Amino acid sequence: MQKKPRNTQAKQAIFELISASEHALNHVDIQQKLNNLCDRVTIYRVLARLVEEQKIHKIVNTDGVVNYAACHSCSHNAFSHESHNHIHFSCTVCKSVTCLESIVPSFQLPLHYELQEINFTVSGICPKCK
Repeated sequence: MQKKPRNTQAKQAIFELISASEHALNHVDIQQKLNNLCDRVTIYRVLARLVEEQKIHKIVNTDGVVNYAACHSCSHNAFSHESHNHIHFSCTVCKSVTCLESIVPSFQLPLHYELQEINFTVSGICPKCK
């Protein structure tokens, strides 16, 4: 029997914040926008739970910072708990991270390699900073 996910005030607020954002948000962004609704440990736990529930996904930008975005067109399959078959764009000027869901990368793994997670991040200058 699978445990039913809890929907706390913090979880709902964090999910709504990420879902409404045009760009992926990092932990600091989320903490600042929540106006002390909860502490940083609670935010980490909620983010981990939302990733586990496949409602959001993690994106590591080119600086190594973890960002979170809502899952809109992400596919979840037998090979991967979370498979985000699109490219993430990291702006080198404003540091925003955006899901480019219309661009689907393609690759072929060699025999005997098993896919577990896909994370494509490209960097450059976004349209707002150009």
